[in-house]
Amino acid sequence: VLIDKSGNITDCLDCFKEEKDYYDYYDKLRSGIIAKTSILSEEAHYNLFKNMVEKGIKTILHVCQSYGLSPTLDRAKDAYKRISEAYPDVKIYFVESSSTTVGEQMLVRKAIEMRDSGCSVEETQQKLESLKMHLQHYLIVSDLMFLKRGGRISGPKAMIGSLLKVRPIIEFNKQGKLDIIRKEMGEKKAFSSVVAEGLEMGKLPDSFQMYIGHTGNKEMAERLCAKVEEAFGYKPEIRLIGPIIGAHLGPDAVAYAFISDKERLY
Repeated sequence: VLIDKSGNITDCLDCFKEEKDYYDYYDKLRSGIIAKTSILSEEAHYNLFKNMVEKGIKTILHVCQSYGLSPTLDRAKDAYKRISEAYPDVKIYFVESSSTTVGEQMLVRKAIEMRDSGCSVEETQQKLESLKMHLQHYLIVSDLMFLKRGGRISGPKAMIGSLLKVRPIIEFNKQGKLDIIRKEMGEKKAFSSVVAEGLEMGKLPDSFQMYIGHTGNKEMAERLCAKVEEAFGYKPEIRLIGPIIGAHLGPDAVAYAFISDKERLY
């Protein structure tokens, strides 16, 4: 939901139909409107699974966001129990991604590739489980007050950091939680830092993918993309980050994500 300065609440569930809707959303966050998020319910998962089953699908591979961010996986498994009672021949396999947004997308794309090449769902699940610690995320935010609202940093640090143009670099750790691993002064140093670390992590040959996400600032994403392409010789695909994660990162944030040769360091 969105809450304006007068306390009026607007429900934004399922209202993002076009790319313009995402940019409008981030403009609202820039104007001071606050976004509040909540966990996807068991009922929502049940309805999703039921809709698939009624279309004749008997085997489902469900990739969930990191348990370190939200217990969404528990809601999905509770929904599966209800599905099993009504449809005992349906089997749902779960992968807790230890990631979110573009990280989940990379796992899903790998799953589609394996499905289309004839791999079983069990083989695909095992492969995704082996890949998730190779998902590297580097998140760079512009306004630390959004992190402050989420409890990641204190109010004074957020205020001082914003005034000094400090750019915290955030990564998913091995527990699937977001950690601020270091802070850089300004965009150029932040970009150089994550690109250098990305080169050290290397590319996983048989599963390599790379994306850059952004919260309503495509020009910023393109600047990072140019640095990454120069270093790797590979041009990442640029994607918009959705409103849920965007509510916590704030507008004008970028994410640099890829599947690396090395596992997560922290």
